[in-house]
Amino acid sequence: MREHFEKLFKNELSPDEAREFLIDLYNRGESGEEIAIASSIMRDHSIKLPISDDLKSKIIDIVGTGGDRSGTFNISTTVSLLLASIGSYVAKHGNRSITSRSGSADLLEGLGINLNLTPKQQVKMLEESRFCFMFAINHHPAMKHIMPVRKSIEHRTIFNLLGPLTSPAGAKKYLLGVFSPEYIEKMATALIRLNTERAFVVSSLDGMDEISLSSNTEFAYIEGGKYSSGEIDPEKFGFKKVPKEAILGGDSRKNGEITLNIFRNRATRPQKDIVILNGGYALFADGISRDLKEGFEMVRDAIESGRAREHLELIKKISNGL
Repeated sequence: MREHFEKLFKNELSPDEAREFLIDLYNRGESGEEIAIASSIMRDHSIKLPISDDLKSKIIDIVGTGGDRSGTFNISTTVSLLLASIGSYVAKHGNRSITSRSGSADLLEGLGINLNLTPKQQVKMLEESRFCFMFAINHHPAMKHIMPVRKSIEHRTIFNLLGPLTSPAGAKKYLLGVFSPEYIEKMATALIRLNTERAFVVSSLDGMDEISLSSNTEFAYIEGGKYSSGEIDPEKFGFKKVPKEAILGGDSRKNGEITLNIFRNRATRPQKDIVILNGGYALFADGISRDLKEGFEMVRDAIESGRAREHLELIKKISNGL
């Protein structure tokens, strides 16, 4: 497995060999150990951020595999920006839209954040604003020869699972969403093998790679090299369940309006609540809050006090000044 992936990333397999290898993996089902091996090799071949060990220990990524085709607004990206206003150091790894109408990069550009930064500038931005965005295509040059093979395959491949696990900043803490609950255990196993400190891996029963307000969400929680699993019922925390239509988004312009309305405390209750719900879990994984209830309160306060809105302006200013 390791040998084949090394050859794949070094472009030492022919297109037919690479295609056969990826299809075979899909047909027999990738294990958590295989996902970890592939992620480790992809990390080795990436362009990493020149980041200090001290800063690296503080980083969290709020990220999803995508592929759920749920049509929601950019929840994880909105949560990422909001958490930076609370004290988290968020290194967001993402891309343009692939399976949705608005990817994280599309949303951030629409909000006026400069994404055209070198790795050194990304680190400086993280130090000064507690947020940076890492454009996946710029940090994984080997994907240029892998992508045509991947596109020639009609079904998903292991690469649909690797994106969230291959942060160029070396994140050790995560709120990580997957497109199907059947991959929660595999992704948790991979995260443990990649020496993750703390993380939630989540997948909702209504098909979102996020914690849902429309249904319960299955999860695995990782800490100390082990994981526990369970189910999240938002109503147990005082959140009202709503139809998924209440959190649908659109293109990057529409999603940008929703994100700005959340930061201005003008959003609908479901839009605000789903950010508070996911943000609370992310803060707990980051170790910022003592428990989930405190995490929810911290996110709500950041929105209602205007601190999140002010910090978004700071992020924009710093990114455009580098």
